[in-house]
Amino acid sequence: MSMRILQDLGVERCKDGYLQNPEDWNKEMVFKLASEWKGMEVRDEHFPILEFIREFHAEHQITPDVRDTTKFLVQKGYDKKEAKKYLFKLFPNGYMQQGVQLAGMRRPTAWCVG
Repeated sequence: MSMRILQDLGVERCKDGYLQNPEDWNKEMVFKLASEWKGMEVRDEHFPILEFIREFHAEHQITPDVRDTTKFLVQKGYDKKEAKKYLFKLFPNGYMQQGVQLAGMRRPTAWCVG
């Protein structure tokens, strides 16, 4: 089912649900991708993070990890500890899995998920 939703838009995904071509991403896809996550509701608060992920990747050619994104939020005025809590509130299934996927990135290959 999840593959069909985005195939209707002509978008390829890997077996884990990440886009094969991040250039295919658009904001409409965020809502379709989020619909695959039980209880996930996309709000305006998600988009600055998703755009940061995409911009960071474009600049550095790597996907930002939680530390990078927390640093971004601290620069926006969040306390470091609150920034991490906020990330996991926005992406309850995990920033690296849910956030990166919703941002339309490829699955990061050098993860440490331990």
